[in-house]
Amino acid sequence: MKKILLAATAVTAAGCAIHQTVSPVAPLQVTEVCVVENPAVMYDFLGALQKALAARGYAVRKLPQGSALRECPVTATYTANWRWDLAMYMAYAEIRVFRDGAPAGEAVYDALGGGGNLGKFINAEEKIRELVNGLLPPAPR
Repeated sequence: MKKILLAATAVTAAGCAIHQTVSPVAPLQVTEVCVVENPAVMYDFLGALQKALAARGYAVRKLPQGSALRECPVTATYTANWRWDLAMYMAYAEIRVFRDGAPAGEAVYDALGGGGNLGKFINAEEKIRELVNGLLPPAPR
């Protein structure tokens, strides 16, 4: 009986995983990052992303949705969504960086499988800053 209870607990805990991966961008020779707006993303994710980029020393230029990734030497896209579970929380966030239109780096936060894990109730702005800090080196001086 103990073994069954332990196995059930292990399966439940495995289903409550939160994952984060960052593939960093190689050092950049630019001080501006263009960000393609994604109006489907709520809760001022774009504002938090702009603040995080500015804190790394980058000037940020917003591009309208559908802009070409080659419009700027370095362009970022993002997506995120929120879920309700006793409170709203950021369940998924993805930031991709492109250099001359080619993929250069990516950061993903995924709490979609967070289930009963209380670690999913994070401060979204702090998480966005953490992702940006891992994704992009400081802007050159």
